[in-house]
Amino acid sequence: MDATHDGAPGPDRASGPAPAARARLTGLRGPVPPADHDARTIAALAANPGCRRRALLDAAGVDKAAVAHHLGRPAPFGRSPFAISRGIAFERRLTADDCAELLATVTERLDGSPAPAHQRDVHALGAGSAEERLERTRLALEKVAGAGASGGWTLLEHPMLTLSVGGTPARLEPDAVLVGPDGGWTVVEVKSFPVLDGSADPVKVGAAARQAAVYALALQEAAEELGLPADPVRPRVVLVCPEGFGSRPTASVVDLRRQIAVTRRQLRRMASLEETAAALPPEVTFDLRPNRAGRPTRDPEDLERSLAAVAADYTPDCLAACELSFHCRHEARACGAPGALGRGARGELSGLGGLDDLLRIADEAVTGRADAGRAEEEQTVAGPGAAPSHAERPNAGPADAERPDAERPDAERAGAIAGATAPAAAPPDAWAIDRVRRAARLRSAALFLPAPPHAGPGAADRGGR
Repeated sequence: MDATHDGAPGPDRASGPAPAARARLTGLRGPVPPADHDARTIAALAANPGCRRRALLDAAGVDKAAVAHHLGRPAPFGRSPFAISRGIAFERRLTADDCAELLATVTERLDGSPAPAHQRDVHALGAGSAEERLERTRLALEKVAGAGASGGWTLLEHPMLTLSVGGTPARLEPDAVLVGPDGGWTVVEVKSFPVLDGSADPVKVGAAARQAAVYALALQEAAEELGLPADPVRPRVVLVCPEGFGSRPTASVVDLRRQIAVTRRQLRRMASLEETAAALPPEVTFDLRPNRAGRPTRDPEDLERSLAAVAADYTPDCLAACELSFHCRHEARACGAPGALGRGARGELSGLGGLDDLLRIADEAVTGRADAGRAEEEQTVAGPGAAPSHAERPNAGPADAERPDAERPDAERAGAIAGATAPAAAPPDAWAIDRVRRAARLRSAALFLPAPPHAGPGAADRGGR
């Protein structure tokens, strides 16, 4: 295991599951070819690392989009034609004249000034078959690795890399890889989302960083295959985006150490799913049983039962990253999982039960607090000399209810006065009640339902907050 230049461990290349587990994973998929992985699908693992369902289906190579469509809950993915055309035009501008503008923008960001023409070298690797591009990329990386610190800048345009995903190699194609004067390799990604006033959409930047982390891990595998003594891959990505709503490029550097660590951990987890696959009942499978025409024939209810056997970890963020997100959202809403309200609600309410249980507890707590407040108000209005009612006095018999205050023992009257004048202590679970009340409002908004009815004065307070 090599060490990266910043001390982080290199990418332990997993050999994949054992033969028996591999056979079980193949059985989960059925007699169809495994679904191909790309950088976006691999990066989605890092977006929700706690989802065992996604990890298992990706390790088995299951076509999640086909499963979701057969269940009647497909997730609409894709970009608008305008965004696609804008991105193509922007990339063409950057790659014209042997990537002159792309190299100038990136080197100026990294070195303070654009690299002169005599210090630039470009390898165009986007043409040819996949096998040819893999071989040409390997030769280009071997060449720049042998040159070491040459003092110049080398750009590999559209190289082809591989990354082991659950024991199966996935082919990846970054926009570019830049080799600096010190011999370090840096991923370069061209994105069409704009940078406004020096900042971009953090959600899009985060997605781009997770995708670039996948490319960085693939580069680490390539460096390991070349037998390099030290890992030359830098844990960063240079994002090149249009500045404002024009087409003038601007570059930003994003640190990838956290994204690389999370993605590496997920890939290792995918390569060790033997226990998860072996623990599933033998009837669990995600095979759609297509006929000769390729149309699925499996009963959707049976498929849904198989999916339910593997726990999901749904949050609304999944809607932008997973093909099964609509189905998992349906499950989360049906069982009242706090994760359906978002990561914040899941963190605050984890371990307290489902949303229906939480709402019932909140109703009881709010109603009890309102009753206690009314009793305190009545006691305050009655004055400090008023004695507690018959119902409030423990061990009080029928004769005590008729006994005048003057006939009561002095200790009893003193206790009544002290109880009437002492301030009421805040209930120790007030913070939990407020959290549950907030979750109730969030749930009503998320499910497009009216707020649930509540008894007592707490209902009005809850609906108006």
